[in-house]
Amino acid sequence: MTAKFMAAALLTLAASAASAQDGPILFTNVNVFDGINEQLIENANVVVTGNLITEISQDPLAVAGGTVIYGNGRTMIPGLSDVHWHMTMAEVPQAVILTGDVYEVAARAVPAAERTLMRGFTTVRDIGGNAFAIKKLIDSGVIPGPRMLVAGPPISQTGGHYDYRLPSALPSDDPIDYWGRNSFFIVADGVAEVQRRSREVFRMGASQLKIAAGGGVASIFDPLDVRQYSMEEMKAIVDVADSYNSYVAAHVFTDEAVQMAVEAGIKTIEHGMLIGRETLEMMRDNDVWLSIQPILDDEDAMVFPTESSTEKFKMATAGTENAYKLAKELGVKVAFGTDSLMDPVASAKQGKLLSKLARWFTPYEALKMATSDNAELMEMAGPRHPYQEGPLGQLTVGAYADLILVDGNPLENLDLVADPEANFDLIMKDGVIYKNTMEN
Repeated sequence: MTAKFMAAALLTLAASAASAQDGPILFTNVNVFDGINEQLIENANVVVTGNLITEISQDPLAVAGGTVIYGNGRTMIPGLSDVHWHMTMAEVPQAVILTGDVYEVAARAVPAAERTLMRGFTTVRDIGGNAFAIKKLIDSGVIPGPRMLVAGPPISQTGGHYDYRLPSALPSDDPIDYWGRNSFFIVADGVAEVQRRSREVFRMGASQLKIAAGGGVASIFDPLDVRQYSMEEMKAIVDVADSYNSYVAAHVFTDEAVQMAVEAGIKTIEHGMLIGRETLEMMRDNDVWLSIQPILDDEDAMVFPTESSTEKFKMATAGTENAYKLAKELGVKVAFGTDSLMDPVASAKQGKLLSKLARWFTPYEALKMATSDNAELMEMAGPRHPYQEGPLGQLTVGAYADLILVDGNPLENLDLVADPEANFDLIMKDGVIYKNTMEN
């Protein structure tokens, strides 16, 4: 297959998924959740011009030469976001990470990107893996998918969460293994080396950095309780991010490791299921986000090929309930993400995980978290944020036209988001309609 033929095939795929309109689009008779306020704007009319929202009014509106879509009382919500997503790992089995290659990873990521968008997730913060090319192809319209704020290869110490070298590869004087050479994971030790690798990741086009500051579940060689990176190494990474006017996110679960990360200047704690009151108060007082996931040891529990990962999963998820309750009680900034990875079945439950927030939050709080709150977190990328034409995560004049028409009111029934195929009648991203099953 020639490169020209492959490009044409991809363009055909994107065109079949999306419906671009000539002229402005007027949505009539919709009840608008703007992503910020709990009260709906009832019986509203919304105009999209190009890729932005240009009018929202309860008064009659008209668009000359445009398209009219009759909402018939549906609820319009902003496109959803997931701030802990791995596009290049979402549907890739763990065995591929251990023994496969980047071509298989990329091939699996292309349909995964479209499926993510078709679940109503119009923006993701991709928080680990080499997703730069996927983002480029999405933004240029070659393949369908969500907006992506890419962290690039996560940085790990030797023996840390992202050290996926096989036992036979050690000891070695060369820390750059296959995945390092392909910018999927990076192993770096010492202040000078972590500074260099952090700068390289920003050179690749990262919006923010991701490091491992503690042990992980899916990784084989690191227990949950270990601290990873010294204070000097973490501060060096944070200093690089500061120099790029961005920030660092840290994979970490436990009190001691989280406190160390906060002291070093980390701005988002990824996971954090095992932390307690003192640590959460420290996070609140230092304006640090808790990017936790509603992952439980229930019918949707992740499945791992090793007994050690299964046991670590049970240990981590035993703290999920308490972490959410305490964070809400103490007023910590909480973001929504899923960390669904290494399983296409689990990734398809992205919306179901959002609906599980009803255990701790009202539907309004949950939807605000998955829209404007997440957008606020992503704005910490500053000038490294790739989408600055309008705000994300809200339906206001001047905002990006990323929106969903829901058959029902998710502010009354959050379970509607668990089944986007049945309940999301229209999905628009950047002013382009990717799904429309309504009969006008």
